[in-house]
Amino acid sequence: MIEIRAGCRGRNRKERTVAANGRRDRERLLCLVTGASGYIGGRLVPELLEAGHRVRCLARTPAKLRDQPWAADVESVRGDVTDPRSVAEAMRGVDVAYYLVHALASGTGFEDTDRRAAHVFAQQAYEAGVRRIVYLGGLTPRGVPERTLSPHLRSRAEVGRIFLDAPVPATVLRAAVVVGSGSASFEMLRYLTERLPVMVTPSWVHTRTQPIAVRDVLHYLAGSATMPDDIDRAFDVGGPDVLTYREMMRRYATVSGLRRRIIVPVPVLTPGLSSHWVGLVTPVPASIARPLTESLRHEVVCQEHDIARYVPDAPGRPLPFDVALTLALRRVREAQVATRWSSASVPGAPSDPLPTDPDWAGGSLYEDERHLPVDASPEALWKVVEGIGGDNGWYSFPPAWAVRGWLDRFVGGVGLRRGRRDAQRLRVGDSLDFWRVEEIEPGRLLRLRAEMRLPGLAWLEMYVETDAEGRTRYRQRALFHPRGLLGHAYWWSVSPFHAVVFGGMARNIGRAAAKGPVTRGSETRSRRIRRRRSRRSAEH
Repeated sequence: MIEIRAGCRGRNRKERTVAANGRRDRERLLCLVTGASGYIGGRLVPELLEAGHRVRCLARTPAKLRDQPWAADVESVRGDVTDPRSVAEAMRGVDVAYYLVHALASGTGFEDTDRRAAHVFAQQAYEAGVRRIVYLGGLTPRGVPERTLSPHLRSRAEVGRIFLDAPVPATVLRAAVVVGSGSASFEMLRYLTERLPVMVTPSWVHTRTQPIAVRDVLHYLAGSATMPDDIDRAFDVGGPDVLTYREMMRRYATVSGLRRRIIVPVPVLTPGLSSHWVGLVTPVPASIARPLTESLRHEVVCQEHDIARYVPDAPGRPLPFDVALTLALRRVREAQVATRWSSASVPGAPSDPLPTDPDWAGGSLYEDERHLPVDASPEALWKVVEGIGGDNGWYSFPPAWAVRGWLDRFVGGVGLRRGRRDAQRLRVGDSLDFWRVEEIEPGRLLRLRAEMRLPGLAWLEMYVETDAEGRTRYRQRALFHPRGLLGHAYWWSVSPFHAVVFGGMARNIGRAAAKGPVTRGSETRSRRIRRRRSRRSAEH
């Protein structure tokens, strides 16, 4: 446990007077945002910039932020919230520090990691003279002992308490289900409702919760930057509707134009079984679904709306649930999803970069390389390369890719159904089925890092090149760094299929470029549902 120590700026921040508030409102505050590559952080940054603040982002891999539309307007620094030195550097000159990370992806010891990181963050904020810490946590049930909460909710509550007990004034926002295009909660609700006209569901579908639109969450987060210095407390934030999950599914069906869903609750489904059931039906893997479903075991309803005293609501806000759904669906249908739940790392996913030196891999870096001429322009070939995955598929032996995706889901991986954030454009850090974009050089290179469960690390590279005579060439490399004997055995067991999978992939990408790419992903699932429904209505 890290104790708060008095530094060179040792007077208690909670003893500041409100006299500074008028000066602060006229300043361009410097805001530190952690978790800027995640779902909420990636949307908060432009909100802060629009409010006139300066923004610094702390990231373990700043390159992940490179392709964000706001990247040129912020300062990005490398660091980790568990490392006091890097946090201290990031805090230099900061007025408001946003803590939007959690260690769920670190594995079973994530509660200890969250605890340690929160103490580090609070300590370094105090020593740097930060005016306020802002944290987004989870809404906890009233009257339920903290020890009985799910590990995820319990850790969120503990982090909030650490910040409130620290000398720096803190704003702790507590939210339940966040509704927005690309949020894990919205994706879970969307796919369960769209794919299952008749559902056998866990008993938690009868639990009441208070969902909130992501737009309102961002409004409260951004507005907390200028909260008076004497405010140091937690706030419940939620929308105007209190609903059961069953009611939310039925409202989703109504808003999206689906037929009424039949929902049959079954009490024997435990949170663990529920998470696997969600993982089977939706793109959200069990590792992410479990904390979401566990948080639905208890009723989570706001006990107050005091945040509006300090961050006033505009007329009609917070948004009703149906309006939040409509806006989220519109973003999905128009392919305008700014961030997704999969923007952040998922539990157990590898994050090691591609080794530039084979010696780093101990001499064991297996490679499958293929190249061929393409009767198309480099631009046409690149369009196919950048549009790969999601609804467009992987251009070779679809049953093999489907089976590999199902096997990955079976062992707790992300599977092949995460799809794409955008049907036509990729950026560094995007999830792409069971890959993640590690590097992209527009018109030349797309490098994907595997996030499936493997006994090693894997990458897939696709190059668009021009030979000495000006002809277009396609080059493809699959690389695998094995871990242990199992890793070597895995490579040699699947290598006989490479000619079919990777060879066919290279040939079909070349053919698609030659005859012009057909972007099946440009028509979303929701749009296809509406088109079929319109056709049926016309027939009747």
